[in-house]
Amino acid sequence: MISICIATYNGEKYIMEQLLSILKQIKDDDEVIISDDGSKDKTIEIIQSLHDSRIKIYQNIGKHGFTHNFENALNHVNGDYIFLSDQDDIWLDNKVEVVMKEFKNCDLVIHDCKTINDHMEIIQNSRFNAFNIKKSFIQHLIKSRYLGCCMAFNKKMLETILPFPKNEKLVEHDIWIAAVGLLYFRTKLIYQPLILYRRHDKNVSDGGFDKGYSITNKICRRIYRVFNLIKIKFCNNNKIS
Repeated sequence: MISICIATYNGEKYIMEQLLSILKQIKDDDEVIISDDGSKDKTIEIIQSLHDSRIKIYQNIGKHGFTHNFENALNHVNGDYIFLSDQDDIWLDNKVEVVMKEFKNCDLVIHDCKTINDHMEIIQNSRFNAFNIKKSFIQHLIKSRYLGCCMAFNKKMLETILPFPKNEKLVEHDIWIAAVGLLYFRTKLIYQPLILYRRHDKNVSDGGFDKGYSITNKICRRIYRVFNLIKIKFCNNNKIS
C-alpha cells in the first residue's frame, strides 16, 4: 500500500492539477493524506469536489508551518511506502512505477525533477545537474539541495525519522529525512526527472534557491542536525541496525 502525503496551505490555484496527476497513478487501496494548515481559500473545497475515497483530509491543529504540517500528515499514514508531495507541482506519468521498482534494494528514494515557472516554462531541465547533486552525506551536510517532493521511503524509515527534531528553524523536514536516510539507511538517487517542480511567488519554501542564512545560523543548523542524528542512533538502535 502506498501513502502519499501532501501538506496544503492556500493552494487552490494548483492543487487540482497536482491531485489529478497523482490519482491516476495509484491503486484503489492506496491513500492520499492531506494535512491542511488552516487554508483560508478554497483548497479543501476543491479537494472534496473530487469525491475520491482515497483522499483523507486532516487539519494540522498543532504548531503551524510546512515542516509540522508534513509531520501531521506522516502521523496518519497506513501504507508501507510513503511519498511526499507539494501542493503545486505535477507528477509525471511514470513516477510511481519508476520509484516503486527501486524499493527492492533501498529504503529512501530521491529522484530528479524539472523546474518550471508559473507559466509552465522550464527553468531547469535537471535539478541534479544544476546543483551537482550526488549521494553524499557530507555534501548534504555542507549544502543540502534535496527536495522533499522528490522523496519516497518505506515504513521502516518512517518509524525512525519521527518525531522530527523540535526546532524546525534549524532543520526542515526534507533536510532531516535525507540526512537520516544517507547516514543510516539504503538510499538511492534516480537521475531521471519524475515531477515538474513549480516555482512561483507564493511557494511556501524556497527550494534551496535562497542563500540568505548567516554564517552563524548555518553553523548552528549543522550542529543541531548532527546532534539529533547522533541522538537517534542511541534512541532507535533497534530500528536502524
